[in-house]
Amino acid sequence: MEPLEISEIIQKGESSTVQFKERVNDAYSIATEMVAFSNSLGGLIIIGVNDKTGDLNGLSYSEIQATNQLLANAASDNVKSPITIFTGQVSVNEQILIFIRIKEGSDKPYRDNKGIIWIKNGSDKRKVVSNDELLRMLQSSGNLAADEEPVVNSTFNDINIDVFRNFVKKKTGKYLDELNQSLPQILNNMGFMKDENLTLAGLLLFGKNTQVFRPVFSVQCISFVGNEITGKKFRESEPPFEGNLTELYEQTMRFIMRNLHKIQVEESVNTLGELEIPKDVFEELIVNALIHRNYFIKSSVKVFIFDNRIEIICPGKLPNTLTVEKIKYGISVIRNPILFSNARYLLPYMGVGSGIPRALALYPKIDFVNETDKELFTAVIHRNI
Repeated sequence: MEPLEISEIIQKGESSTVQFKERVNDAYSIATEMVAFSNSLGGLIIIGVNDKTGDLNGLSYSEIQATNQLLANAASDNVKSPITIFTGQVSVNEQILIFIRIKEGSDKPYRDNKGIIWIKNGSDKRKVVSNDELLRMLQSSGNLAADEEPVVNSTFNDINIDVFRNFVKKKTGKYLDELNQSLPQILNNMGFMKDENLTLAGLLLFGKNTQVFRPVFSVQCISFVGNEITGKKFRESEPPFEGNLTELYEQTMRFIMRNLHKIQVEESVNTLGELEIPKDVFEELIVNALIHRNYFIKSSVKVFIFDNRIEIICPGKLPNTLTVEKIKYGISVIRNPILFSNARYLLPYMGVGSGIPRALALYPKIDFVNETDKELFTAVIHRNI
C-alpha cells in the first residue's frame, strides 16, 4: 500500500473493515480480530496507530520483526481453521507502520483457539451466540443448505399427493405408480425426505399445510397510499399468504396484478390497457425471491406497493461473493440446491441465472439493494407515475 492511501484510511478512522492497533503483544488478542474479519467481510488492521486519537506511533526495526512473527503465529495457531494473511510495511511521516490484510473467509465460521466465534460489529467485534446466526454462517461457506434440513414431526402424509404426482410426471416422464417404489422411498431418493421427515424443500414444494410447521415462511403483501412505509392508509392489506411455493407464487402474483395500473396505449377507449410494468418482470422477481431467499432466517418475503415504486424484500443478503453487479450479468450462487433443481417443474423458473437479466431487459427501471447488515435483499421497481 502507498503512504498516501494509508494516510487517507487513517484519517477516516476505524470502521467495520478497518482496525487500528498501537502495538500488538498478545497473539490471542489479535487472533480474535482476525477471526472477526474472517467471519465478516474481511478488512485491514494497521499497527502503529492509536485507536483513540489516530496519532501515529511507528515501530522500531526489532518491533517489526517481533510483530510479524507474532502475527504469523496468531493466524496459524490461534485461528481455527488457520487463515492466510498478507502483511506489509509502509512509511508515513517517517513513521513505520505494519498493515495486515485479512480476506473474508470461505470456511466460516472461524473460531479462536478457545472455540469462540467472533464477527465484526461496527468498528468493534462481538461473540456469536445465536444458533440461527451460526447456521447462516455455515450456509454462507457452502457447508449447509437450509432446504436439505429435515422438518421435525413432518411425514410423507403432509404432502399434497396430487401436486407431487404432477411433479413426478413432469420431471421423470413417468407416472408415480410406474416408479415401483413406495412414496417414502421416492421422496428420500429425490431429496424431499430424510428418513421419516420431510426436508424443508419437500415441505415448501409439496406441503398441504406448510405454515403449520414453518409459520413465517409466507408472503406479506401491502398496497400503501403514498410513498412511505409509515403511512396508515392502504389500498389493500392482506394477511400473510400461506401455502406451498406454488400457492404463494400464485397468490402474490394475483395481488400485484390487481394493484397495478393499466395504461391506454391506443386511441380507442374500447381497447384493453397494458400493464404499467410487464407481468413477466414480477414472475421473474417473485420466483427468485421464493427460491433464493435465506430459509435460515425466520421471516417472510414482503411485497410493498407504493405510489412511486414496488419493493420485493427478500430475507437474506446475497450469498458468498455475489454482488448486485454480478447478478445483473446472470451470475448466481446456489443457496437452496434442492429448490434450485426442482422448482422449474412447478414454477415459471429456468434456474440458469437468467431471471434478473431478463427482468431488467423487460423493464430497466429496477434497482437492487443488498443490505448485508440487515440480511435483506430488495428489488425496487420504479413506477411510471
